[in-house]
Amino acid sequence: MARQELARFLRERRAGLSPRTVGLPTGPVPRRTPGLRREEVAELAHMSVDYYTRLEQARGPHPSPRILDALAGALRLAPAERSHLFRLAGSAAPPPGSAAPRQVRPQVARMLERLPDTAAIVTDAAYGLVAWNRLAQLLLGGDLGRGTTNLARRRFLGEGRMYESSSAEEFGHIVVARLRRATERYPHDTRLAALLGELRAGSEEFRRIWATHPVHAPGHRAKVVDHPELGRLRLNCDVLLVPEDDQEVVLVTADPGSPSAHRIAELAPRA
Repeated sequence: MARQELARFLRERRAGLSPRTVGLPTGPVPRRTPGLRREEVAELAHMSVDYYTRLEQARGPHPSPRILDALAGALRLAPAERSHLFRLAGSAAPPPGSAAPRQVRPQVARMLERLPDTAAIVTDAAYGLVAWNRLAQLLLGGDLGRGTTNLARRRFLGEGRMYESSSAEEFGHIVVARLRRATERYPHDTRLAALLGELRAGSEEFRRIWATHPVHAPGHRAKVVDHPELGRLRLNCDVLLVPEDDQEVVLVTADPGSPSAHRIAELAPRA
C-alpha cells in the first residue's frame, strides 16, 4: 500500500471537484479552499469523516475494496483513475458492475472496418463474439456470427464450424484461463454461470483443463490453419485489450509476402 501516494491522490481529486459537480449546494459564502471538503467526500462515500481524514493524512488502515469503490464513486473517478486508486491501495480493482460488458464500443467496431487486410474480432470476458469484420468471417469460418456467438462453445461443445488448427489444444487452455478470470471478476453474472454449467456438463476436456487452473496472459501467438478453400495457412494472432470493457480485439494476419498472405489477399476483394 503506497500510503503517501494514496493520500496525495485523494487530496488532489477532492480539490478538483466542485460541489455542483456532485450535486451539493454551493451556498452564498465563498469557500476558503477549492473543491470539496473532507466531510463532504466522507458523506458521499458513506464513511466517517475521521476514517477519510486518516486516509488523506497517510495514517489510515488498509481500505477494503468496498471502501475503495465507494471513494471512486464519491470522487467521480474515471475507470483508469479507479484502477489507479486500487493499485495505490494494494488491491486488485474488479471491473464495475455485476456482469461482463457485452456491447462493443462503436469506435472499436468502426476500427475493425478500417483494417481491410486484417481479420479482426472482438470477444467479451466470457469469449462471446461481440464484433467482427467481413474478412474474419471469410477466413475463420463462414458461420462466424451466425448461430452460436461464443468461442468457448465452439471450442468445447462443437457448436459452429471450426477449421483444423495447430493451436486447438493451446486455445483450449487460453479459453479456460480467461473464463476463470471472468468468474473472479463477475461472480454474480448469471449468463456466465450458465455458460460454465453448459461447458462442465458437455465437455470432459473442459473439466480436465479447468482442474489444472491454467494461467495465460494475452499477447502474440502463431498457428497453422487448414482452410477448406485456401489450404494450409500460417497465421499470426495478436491481442489488443479494451480494459474498460474487459474485452479483447484479436487481429489475425499473415507474414507480409508469405504464401499465406497471398492466399488471404484472394479473400480481401470479397470482404
